[in-house]
Amino acid sequence: MERMAQSYGEHSRAALKLGLPLIASNLAQFAIHITDTVMLGWYDVTALAAVTLATTAFFVTFIVGAGFAMAVTPLVAAAEEEGDDTQVRRITRMGLWLSVIYGVVFTIPFFWAEPILLATGQTETIAALAHDYLVIASLGMVPALLVMTLKSYLAALEHTGIILWGTVAAAVMNAFVNSALIFGNWGAPELGIQGAAIASVLLQVVTVGILLAYALKKLPQHQLTRNILKSDWEVFGRVFRLGWPIGLTSLAEGGLFSVSAFLMGWIGELELAAHGIAIQLASLTFMVHIGLSQAATVRAGRAVGRKDEEQLRKGGIAIIGLSAVFALFTVALFLIVPEVLISLFIDPDEPLKGELIRIGVLLLAFAALFQVVDAAQVMALGLLRGVQDTAVPMGMAVVSYWIIGMPVSYYLAFVTGLDEVGLWLGLVVGLAVAAVLLMARFWTKSVHIE
Repeated sequence: MERMAQSYGEHSRAALKLGLPLIASNLAQFAIHITDTVMLGWYDVTALAAVTLATTAFFVTFIVGAGFAMAVTPLVAAAEEEGDDTQVRRITRMGLWLSVIYGVVFTIPFFWAEPILLATGQTETIAALAHDYLVIASLGMVPALLVMTLKSYLAALEHTGIILWGTVAAAVMNAFVNSALIFGNWGAPELGIQGAAIASVLLQVVTVGILLAYALKKLPQHQLTRNILKSDWEVFGRVFRLGWPIGLTSLAEGGLFSVSAFLMGWIGELELAAHGIAIQLASLTFMVHIGLSQAATVRAGRAVGRKDEEQLRKGGIAIIGLSAVFALFTVALFLIVPEVLISLFIDPDEPLKGELIRIGVLLLAFAALFQVVDAAQVMALGLLRGVQDTAVPMGMAVVSYWIIGMPVSYYLAFVTGLDEVGLWLGLVVGLAVAAVLLMARFWTKSVHIE
């Protein structure tokens, strides 16, 4: 049990101790995505295009279901602070149940991926390859959601080291199995895009085993597998009510950036390529804020369990300050050496390198702007989830991104003729509105603990 009163410095150190392994695990997860992209790009450009479509469909489905897993964090943190081991087990069990139910139901359309993709105008080759990937990858949806639930449970209990090392081990395993099954190395069959799907499924299954084994050994008081098939509908309802808005909030933000890429393609190929580079850089640095946001959820959840509003406020200020410091560092980096960062993604012999860098530097300037507001909105979301407030924040996110941000992006890009500059300026506007609304929600209402 941590002390009831902490200074801002103590809050900051505690948040860093909790958050740094989460940040590192997010970076390792990002490395898995990059590895998949690079290896399939080496194998076949058509396979890369197909897996881009397939993984987008998988990810959109996954992030909605992951809301139930993320709901486990604040509920377990509060129950642990109250010393209620039975409630910890029940919350986690119902999170696992919801993950299984969602994963089974919502991957059914993957088995008809080919006709669905053909209906959207994709080529026969791309649709067939994406179908091959999704049919196999669908088997990994339930394990992937179970991994998220177990990570949420462990993070809530501040056992973040295993999350980090489990993710690092998964990244190494992913690279090895991908190399074997995509290219047929070391005597393995050459399976191409299907090999990448098999590697993803194996990755999730092994990670479930690692995390569950750790939980059973290091946290025996919770007896996670005890009465695993026993229902608890009251707790089921709590996890469901808290989780579905989290999933839809993630979908709203992820969809904003997905559609922005589609719109950038209307502007031009070079602009789309530069957009992709800038988004990758912004996403990489954003992993830090996601990790801190996850730590904020745990810290706030524990304050709720103690019914300690003063420490909730102080902890919130401390962790927002940490996020702001890194955001300002990133702003400086993006503004001072943008050419160096953009050049990392471009072949030195590329004839259009100069034009790509010119566009990329411009977009990174706007990425620097939205580093601050994007960090603010995700920190507010983390704190709000910690105090178990998710439904109203979901509405705020939808309004900010889709009622304000996306129309502004479209208007500035295509009506006023600002093109890629207007598109990114609209993203900044949407994220800024979300940051203001969500921060106001936390500090003026949801901070109160009954």
